[in-house]
Amino acid sequence: MKQILTTGAALAALAALAACQSASPAADYSRPAPLTAAPTSPVQSSQLPPPPPPPPPVQQAAIPPAPAAPAADATPASSGAAQPAQTASAEPVKREGLVGAWKVSTGGGSCQIFMALTKWTGGYRAASRGCPGQVADVTAWDVAGGQVVLKDSGGSTVANLSSAGGQRYDGSTTGGQQISLYR
Repeated sequence: MKQILTTGAALAALAALAACQSASPAADYSRPAPLTAAPTSPVQSSQLPPPPPPPPPVQQAAIPPAPAAPAADATPASSGAAQPAQTASAEPVKREGLVGAWKVSTGGGSCQIFMALTKWTGGYRAASRGCPGQVADVTAWDVAGGQVVLKDSGGSTVANLSSAGGQRYDGSTTGGQQISLYR
């Protein structure tokens, strides 16, 4: 009985060894041959030209003074807060119309802001690229009171912009710097 067990164990070991040896050559063929290095030319560098200057800000038309007496069908304002001024030709601001890439002119520089409809702290997700000053902190945006409001990661307002007609919005940062969004 002992001899049968020893013989069985030896045969099992030989079978396992034979299986490993027969699989070994096939494994070598399944691997790709290493690639040889290709010659490359030296890397060259040069200075890029300066970016084009930003367009001049659009001057908003003067808003006529309010009538002395309210109309009979007008409802009185419930709040003493000033409403944002808009020109008569300004179209209503819609979130869907703001999605995408925008060029920004502020503080004598230009950059880009990308706006999405993904919910984010303070409104919707935004990302600035290469912006100077406070505008570099923009991470969110929203529409409030007919204005585009740019916000930082804490939800604090960075800038308020009103429609200047077409694909342009002009306003100022909370620090008083002029800012324009345009396509």
